[in-house]
Amino acid sequence: INAEYMGYLEPFKDHFRARNELFVRRFKEIVQHEGSIIEFAHGYLKYGFIVTQEGISFKEWAPGAKEMYLIGEFNNWDRRSHKLHRDDFGNWSIFFPRNSDGSYPIKHMTAVKIHLLNAKNEWVDRIPVWIHYLRQKEDLSYEGIFLNYEKPYQWKNARPQKPESLRIYEAHVGMAGIEARVHTYKEFTQKVLPRVKRLGYNCIQLMAVMEHSYYGSFGYHVTNFFAIANRSGETVDLKELIDTAHGLGIYVLLDIVHSHASSNAFDGLGDIDGTEYQYFHEGARGRHELWDSKLFDYSKWEVIRFLLSNIAWYLNEYKFDGFRFDGITSMLYHHHGLGVGFSGGYHEYFSMGTDLDAVVYLMLANYITHKLCPGAITIAEDVSGMPSLGRSVQDGGVGFDYRLAMAVPDKWIKLLKETKDEDWDLDDLAHTLTNRRWDEKCVGYAESHDQALVGDKTISMWLFDKEIYYNMSCHQHETPIVHRGMALHKMIRLITLALSGEAYLTFMGNEFGHPEWIDFPRQGNNFSYHYARRQWDLPERDDLRYKFLDRFDEAMIHLEEKYQFMISKYKYISRKHHEDKVLAFEKGDLLFVFNFHATKSFEHYRIGTDSPHEHQIVLDTDDEYFGGHNRVKPAHSNKFPIIKDRWDNRNNYIQIYIPARSALVFRPLKD
Repeated sequence: INAEYMGYLEPFKDHFRARNELFVRRFKEIVQHEGSIIEFAHGYLKYGFIVTQEGISFKEWAPGAKEMYLIGEFNNWDRRSHKLHRDDFGNWSIFFPRNSDGSYPIKHMTAVKIHLLNAKNEWVDRIPVWIHYLRQKEDLSYEGIFLNYEKPYQWKNARPQKPESLRIYEAHVGMAGIEARVHTYKEFTQKVLPRVKRLGYNCIQLMAVMEHSYYGSFGYHVTNFFAIANRSGETVDLKELIDTAHGLGIYVLLDIVHSHASSNAFDGLGDIDGTEYQYFHEGARGRHELWDSKLFDYSKWEVIRFLLSNIAWYLNEYKFDGFRFDGITSMLYHHHGLGVGFSGGYHEYFSMGTDLDAVVYLMLANYITHKLCPGAITIAEDVSGMPSLGRSVQDGGVGFDYRLAMAVPDKWIKLLKETKDEDWDLDDLAHTLTNRRWDEKCVGYAESHDQALVGDKTISMWLFDKEIYYNMSCHQHETPIVHRGMALHKMIRLITLALSGEAYLTFMGNEFGHPEWIDFPRQGNNFSYHYARRQWDLPERDDLRYKFLDRFDEAMIHLEEKYQFMISKYKYISRKHHEDKVLAFEKGDLLFVFNFHATKSFEHYRIGTDSPHEHQIVLDTDDEYFGGHNRVKPAHSNKFPIIKDRWDNRNNYIQIYIPARSALVFRPLKD
């Protein structure tokens, strides 16, 4: 481990010692009492409905309950006919032998619930916690659905090889269509996966898969952790989506929410047994006031079992290839990151304000993920910048493969909102794009779903503003605003891809400049789906400029696929010229040149390089095919000779023409 890095951590060795000792102690306790951590993380084989050759068993953990019955269509909702029995650990269970004719007493796809006398002496109906599927009734409430398919889904494709160079297409199935409605897993499989493959992305990150009763929560107020969002189809439909993606060589990550749970008491975990501390902390510590949600108690045995089993369930049952862990800043600190501005001082990360139980849970989660699926990928969404998140558990880290480079999209929005083009500070921009924890891989991105949510605007909306509605036609004169927007949209994405991480992410549709924002149906918008959809027809129309941005994204992503410069450790920024607004750097085998100047183009401009070979253009943002003006096209086939004289601290240089608001990528001609 880097000596300088260790020097920063030395004052906090007691914190790391306490953290690692707690991890080891918890791990050993699990092995001692459960046999192995693998068995412990397969709680879904013991809890909920388990179908065997002998019959159906059902088990629910609810230590605060005083009586419990299983009710449903199978017994005509009789609240006293099927009583569960309690053990010493608060587990309630019942067994249904098969009928004399061999059939099962509970039919496939029928509704079930538990009826219990809770700790407050109230008789209530609740949905079983480990249920695998739900159905919404006409009154908008939910009921659990018992699943017992005659034949399990037959998987056709093995998991693809783990991508070294990860290019992520973030997607929401429900809004992944043109019509103003909820879209399905089957539609995504048929219409969106081919698009992802064509563009060159090798991974999709699916949001809002875990069941959530409120669609407008974007999937982040999870009510039923082992069930998938029923609005988009059945379990077999999601499996077919993932199976098809694997056949295309595409990894599939689940946006998993273990940082909090919906406070919904009727459909979710909010109030199962009548105590507020069954799965969550008691009192104010168990509530996230900003999110209006419940906060898990990560020190509890059954909470750890529940959440680790949730990971194993999605890896084994649905064959997801890993997870993006949402909102972990809330987990890492007792203050949940609320009202705290992180300056980067290590004392902010390793102190009494750190929730060691939550950190250790994340270490266990990463351990079990990689143990069950060695090729799995885990990504941390943390706004605080805590060091060691992206280091292995064996190194004393938390174990994530990647962390989101969350400062990058913030920088782009800040520049577009607050700074004139001529005042862009290229030193500051380059620093933001390259500033990350030593030896911790990052996912870089210009914008994700967060930047597109109502209340903010996508990069395309910041660039084009109202002209996105009436000046995007190819038959109209290109106005100055559209010219600027087309140029910067491509440049922002290219420089982000090249510099900001070892992986890259875009949110579906934003690659072609999708207009407007995301807003799910709610009372404030008359429950409209207008802003909860993707207008895939825009880049397909030959008369609109969106096709140019779509083409550029495809070319850019395939360039990375070919040269894999993101994962190269070789990077040298040779030029950050404030007056010229030119930024140049070598990354991997390629040479990148960006001219952010609004009006100045430069001829015979010197660009330093350490390569001794002639260079050739491999990507030009000003290409007419990408909606540019072909100002450099005559030089596309040229071989740019090397001049062996030092320039910008490089051994050689080439001389180029670089137009205003454009970028060029060169490759050295080694053979």
